[in-house]
Amino acid sequence: MMRVAIAEDSAILRDGLAQLLIDRGHEVIAAVPDGDALRAFVARDQPDVCVIDIRMPPSFTDEGLRAAIALRRTYPELGVLVFSQYVETRYAAELLAGSARGVGYLLKDRVADVREFVDALTRVAQGGTALDPEVVAQLLGAGRRTDTLAALTPREREALEAMAEGLSNAGIAARLVVTERAVEKHVANIFTKLGLPPSDTDNRRVLAVLRYLDGS
Repeated sequence: MMRVAIAEDSAILRDGLAQLLIDRGHEVIAAVPDGDALRAFVARDQPDVCVIDIRMPPSFTDEGLRAAIALRRTYPELGVLVFSQYVETRYAAELLAGSARGVGYLLKDRVADVREFVDALTRVAQGGTALDPEVVAQLLGAGRRTDTLAALTPREREALEAMAEGLSNAGIAARLVVTERAVEKHVANIFTKLGLPPSDTDNRRVLAVLRYLDGS
């Protein structure tokens, strides 16, 4: 069971998200209309994960992303899933800059079903990553370098793109229509080419995703 806090200015969507999570056995400990209210609540009772819209009061521009960044700085273990209709590349890159662990960014219009959303939220709450491919594409198009990534083969890049979206090896195998053993080989090659040796302290998948998003 996840303990979830929701920040969404639309009352209908806010209540709908809360109800679908409750129906699936999760606990919604806060459902608030803006980032300030969310930050105040998290300071009192930290949830496992927050679902945050981008455009909320008072200016309806980027309050949600700025709240997400502030929360991650204060509570590094807090899962944060940005759930919006928009891609805001500047603050999205900043949100992912420290660590992609426990971070998600999904676009409302592109979530195909409830299970997909709940699975992504669960992954983020557990320290994984969930990034919409469109978010990844726009981040990569925001003036980022690709020199180091040029060493990857097209298939390895596809595997790394899927890793950036938060897919497991099994998920990558299904997408690329290959065996899990083939995916394991691609992942090992990615780690080698990106200079990520085995480590007891670092998560190489997360570091590879950060390299991908940073293009360096």
